[in-house]
Amino acid sequence: MTRKFFGTDGVRGTANRFPMTPELALRLGAAAGRYFRRDGSAAHRVVIGKDTRLSGYMFENALTAGFTSTGMNVLLLGPVPTPAVGLLTHSMRADVGVMISASHNPHQDNGIKFFGPDGFKLGDDAELEIEAILEGEVELAAAENIGRARRIDDGRARYLERVKSTFPSNKRLDGLKVVIDCANGAAYRAAPEVLWELGAEVIPIGVSPDGYNINDGCGSTNTAAAAAAVREHGADVGICLDGDADRVMILDETGAVADGDQIMALFSKRWADEGRLKGHTLVATVMSNLGLERHLAENQIVLLRTPVGDRYVVETMRRRGYNLGGEQSGHIVMTDYATTGDGLIAGLQFLAEMVRTEKPASALIRQFDRCPQMLRNVRFASGKEPLADGAVRRAISDAEGRLNGSGRLLIRKSGTEPLIRVMVESEDEALMAQAVENVVSALEAVR
Repeated sequence: MTRKFFGTDGVRGTANRFPMTPELALRLGAAAGRYFRRDGSAAHRVVIGKDTRLSGYMFENALTAGFTSTGMNVLLLGPVPTPAVGLLTHSMRADVGVMISASHNPHQDNGIKFFGPDGFKLGDDAELEIEAILEGEVELAAAENIGRARRIDDGRARYLERVKSTFPSNKRLDGLKVVIDCANGAAYRAAPEVLWELGAEVIPIGVSPDGYNINDGCGSTNTAAAAAAVREHGADVGICLDGDADRVMILDETGAVADGDQIMALFSKRWADEGRLKGHTLVATVMSNLGLERHLAENQIVLLRTPVGDRYVVETMRRRGYNLGGEQSGHIVMTDYATTGDGLIAGLQFLAEMVRTEKPASALIRQFDRCPQMLRNVRFASGKEPLADGAVRRAISDAEGRLNGSGRLLIRKSGTEPLIRVMVESEDEALMAQAVENVVSALEAVR
């Protein structure tokens, strides 16, 4: 069965445009409430967090109405990182957790992500069942059984203590000057507080959210502002989070950037050396660079690839018993510490390695030489299916033939935006550029 509303990471779209309307959010809350109250018992609860988008207020209220209408009690966390919702769903013994966020997308977008009672994101089967309830007649609670809602004022503090507990107890960050870019998002208070409490000299940027400036010229998808701050202040390192703080990019003292692949390479080698890397395996997606795969093989570490999306990384890790994975985009999943990608915890683990080795960030951010890679995004109109076009399919087949043995081509439809992503890797950069151009041109002709 094809999912109608749920994409790679929950339901997402432009606020006040289908499917991200308050009406749908209300019905989605009611459907999820009914799904998690199938046994009919009382005392069911949901925790709801959000990032700093203006539309978060609207969706928070709509979801609250939907959940309470089916008898669920709602605990409102306010602005907290996505991983905090996973943590608190489990620790507060909730039946379901909800994060209202469109992650790294601009302010006009928003999304709704669900977590199960174990703190992990819901799987495809659960989402399909919620969709089926949503499209039917949702059974509402009797008037005397309507749920209650209350604010939880210390959710951020609970999360901070968990984050700090992942840093070595015998280490401090004294003497380190750290730029932290919070993308004007969910971690705008949490991240600087953690770093300061661990002893760092903190230079915060992207910590003045106004409802509109989330991810705007800052954060993990735009590291230029953080790089400038690192150089201006003579900082030792920069940490760039995205709007909901489940992604991270690391900057060295010159402003050079390490993406998720380089961070995973560092952590996997360290964990393998310490005997902590379960199965001697790193789980990453098809987007991770070929250079990472070669580097891991040289260190007798297996790279297991999944479809794009941190939820698929986590599902594979849980099913196979692995404890380290992530994405090139900066999701770093360490199930010893968290149920989902956590940019702040990943940043602390990098800082711990700086403290342990007494090496500068520049000596740690480049673990391997990247295979040359080109990525182009082609936006398409709603209702179009460019990948079904004959000319597009021929262009893809031709590119694959030309790259045979000298690189790889990956074409995928985004699960969160109306985009086709075209990625090519090859040591032959001229061949790579031509392959990308041919496929993109074919897509643009039918978009």
